[in-house]
Amino acid sequence: MEVPLSLFLQKHPFVQSQTHELKHWNSIIKHHTKLKDDVAILTTYTQMESLGILPDNATLPLVLKACGRLQAIEKGKKLHNSISSTNLASDIRVQTALVNFYSKCGMLQNALTVFDEMTQRDVVSWNAMISGCFCCYEYQKALHLFSQMQKENLKANSVTIVELLQVCGELLELRSGKEIHGYSLRHGLFNTNPHVDSSLMGFYLKFDPWIASLVFETLASRNTISWNTMISGYINHGDFLKALKLFILMLNEGFKCDSITMLVVIQACAEFGDHGLGMQVHQLVIKFGYNNMHIVNSLVNMYNKYADLKSSYELFTSIPTKDVALWNSMLSCYVENGLINESIHLLNKMQLEGIKVNERTIVIILPLCANLSNGLINGKSLHAYAFKIGKERNKHIGNSLVNMYTLLNCVEDATKVFHKMKDIDVISCNVFISALANNKLKVQSCEIFTKMLELEIKPNSQTITSILSAFDGIGFLKFGKSIHGYVMKCGIEIDASLNTALTEMYINCEDESTGMRVFEEFPYKDLISWNSLLSTYFKNNQPYKTLLLFHHMITRVKVKPNFVTIINILSLYTHLSNLPQGKFLHAYTLRRFSSLNYDLPLVNAFITMYSRCGSLEYAENLFNVLPKTNIISWNAMIAGYGMHGHGDAAMLTFSKMVKQGFTPNRVTFISALSACSHSGMIQKGLQLFYSMVQDFGITPELVHYNCLVDLLARGGFLNEAKYVIDTMPMAPDAATWRALIGGCRVYSDTHLAKAAFENLIELEPKNPGNYVLLSNIYAASGLWDEVKSLRLILENKGLKKPAGRSWIVIKSQLHFFAAGDKSHPQSETIYRKLTSLLTFVKEMGYVPDLRWVLHDEDDERKMVRILSHSEKLAIAFGLINVSGCSRILITKNLRICGDCHEFSKYVSKLLRRTIIIRDATRFHHFVDGLCSCKDYW
Repeated sequence: MEVPLSLFLQKHPFVQSQTHELKHWNSIIKHHTKLKDDVAILTTYTQMESLGILPDNATLPLVLKACGRLQAIEKGKKLHNSISSTNLASDIRVQTALVNFYSKCGMLQNALTVFDEMTQRDVVSWNAMISGCFCCYEYQKALHLFSQMQKENLKANSVTIVELLQVCGELLELRSGKEIHGYSLRHGLFNTNPHVDSSLMGFYLKFDPWIASLVFETLASRNTISWNTMISGYINHGDFLKALKLFILMLNEGFKCDSITMLVVIQACAEFGDHGLGMQVHQLVIKFGYNNMHIVNSLVNMYNKYADLKSSYELFTSIPTKDVALWNSMLSCYVENGLINESIHLLNKMQLEGIKVNERTIVIILPLCANLSNGLINGKSLHAYAFKIGKERNKHIGNSLVNMYTLLNCVEDATKVFHKMKDIDVISCNVFISALANNKLKVQSCEIFTKMLELEIKPNSQTITSILSAFDGIGFLKFGKSIHGYVMKCGIEIDASLNTALTEMYINCEDESTGMRVFEEFPYKDLISWNSLLSTYFKNNQPYKTLLLFHHMITRVKVKPNFVTIINILSLYTHLSNLPQGKFLHAYTLRRFSSLNYDLPLVNAFITMYSRCGSLEYAENLFNVLPKTNIISWNAMIAGYGMHGHGDAAMLTFSKMVKQGFTPNRVTFISALSACSHSGMIQKGLQLFYSMVQDFGITPELVHYNCLVDLLARGGFLNEAKYVIDTMPMAPDAATWRALIGGCRVYSDTHLAKAAFENLIELEPKNPGNYVLLSNIYAASGLWDEVKSLRLILENKGLKKPAGRSWIVIKSQLHFFAAGDKSHPQSETIYRKLTSLLTFVKEMGYVPDLRWVLHDEDDERKMVRILSHSEKLAIAFGLINVSGCSRILITKNLRICGDCHEFSKYVSKLLRRTIIIRDATRFHHFVDGLCSCKDYW
């Protein structure tokens, strides 16, 4: 409802009665100008307009400025039209105000038209036009205007210089900036105006802090602004130590800090990482009385950088009246530290105290949903709230929603959000392209890239990096090359990340030579580049090239590895079961990094390596001496015990973890359920599954149901396992059916195996291993016609059965064996040793089990096959080359066969040697005629 004019005038302090006199209206506008109340200025002008009263040349510029600040384009244009036939149209102050208004509203051409029509132009007019060009990103035009201004013999003032230095800074025109500097010196504008001095320093800081420091040192009189500029400059260049030293010098020279000084110094302390210095700065804040919300916010974030969450929280709680920004900062601290429950509790508390959630809050909380058992429900609730407050299409919230749905594997929802967003920018596109690429949706990611170009959104290096990650396989090489060409053509800066992405794309698309050339020719390779390349070779199943590259990196190129490098190489040694090299790497790491025990991700990786390389005792020793553990440490130990068949130890570790206050997560239950499955602890596994849901509130995922199916199927409860598959709330995947078929093999249920196989090949029709699974079950049951039929299908489909291989590490060298293999240099010795072993173990009672020969042949031929399995060859080789009583560790890429399992038991008893075999699913420790799996495998 509009306030009556009479009532409005009565309330105003300057007007005692209703009057149409211009001076009173002018006084009202000036009063609102002092209060910086632009809305009131325009309301007053509207009332004047209705009475047919125009402001004069003193107040009209004030109205136009208000229009510019409020982006009231139509009102401003209407005002311009209303004065076009009056004397005001030629008034220099009014014309300057019009130039300013049009520039602020992005209508540069209109501003230039007014400027060109001016018969008189003073320095203020020129400044307005130069400033307008700067606001509209027409930097070259601004410099051209300055040249014209000089031709008209007008002397620039401090405002002109400040604007021009900003222009030169945006253009990165060092030479032009130096010319402006020279102009300032010649006309006495330097060392007389603090804004010019600070602008000069700010300009040079874009290029070289050293030049800026020379300007700073030549200042006749420094003030807080100049000190702040210089300190901020060092921070922006990442030189936090110099920034802090300058701050100390500022205090020593007796200059007074202001709140801006404290803000930038707190930032420097946070980035420099000196906890003690940060606390001293905090004391100065208290001493100087700068306790505004911005500074408190910065201190909370600083303590979070120090991982001092306690100080962050104490500071947060010490503030009686907190704004939403402070609540958001504390929430961000909890989220960044992975404190999920605390984050949820703080969010609830925030709402209970009546603090209204804003878009920043939603952006902070959304990533948290991926770690919650009911994350999708919570994420959708936040989505609904964003919709309710009209922020659903906000690009920051939209980007976070896309990211959240992607993390929860809801790509369809992410797609809907993206296509509803308005004002998408390069960041929005990057987030969505990355989401699609991570989900292997190559075509869709290419379509979004094309859409970007259509919308004239210029891709940056991050865009290219994201889209390249989707390309693997020779079929995408052509498109990858075209992207590379686009980068070169458009002059997109190739930084280390983009160069790495291009290298990986070529290698993933089977053009290794081009990929390595791209990598080697890049002059600014950093450690991250090397780590990524190592990871790429490893993911492309090229372990030897990975190791060669690692040795080349540390010996020839002299690049010092970091923890990420070590973890990458550890993954390789873990994959190959190369325990000797794993131990060497452990020793190297201890020499290289004295603080190993304090880097949990690395120690956890070593625990995993030792567990998966057959040395569970080393893993236990590392775990037991850790000064601090996290959930990943406990999960690694539970998984290790499970793989080695120590189900009781796994359950005991699980109990200890819970007693020490750690909340098990989804991974914990995967490891624990798998441990129960490998140890035949069916009842315990069922109780664990129930506890996961009822006691810990974790909604079972497909992987948990797969563990449950495996548990029941291995235990002989095949019908119960099938019932789980039929009643679980999601569709089974290939792993589900393989778990059921595994149980069918143990208990020779060919009927159920066939039904499971039919579902399996619908999901993975081109996986030869699936056909082999059923073929083995038929072979074990003597159904040779069915075996032949399956092999014929494999041939017709052009699929090859995966070759079984076993390998053993001797003196850091890997030795591989296949069934019937005679390619090894020691082949004759190996077969002689094997023949000798067979003679002795047969005398002990070993009888070859020909059911494990999966070919329809006579018994004599079957005997030849079974006695030359890869596991037996590796055992014979190990006994020849591993001296003394040292244990023999063998790795097999497939599941160990039943006959080799029995043979290994007899050999361990015969020679009193420990033989460890890691197959595709678990470890088997053969000691004195017994296996750790208790024949439950």
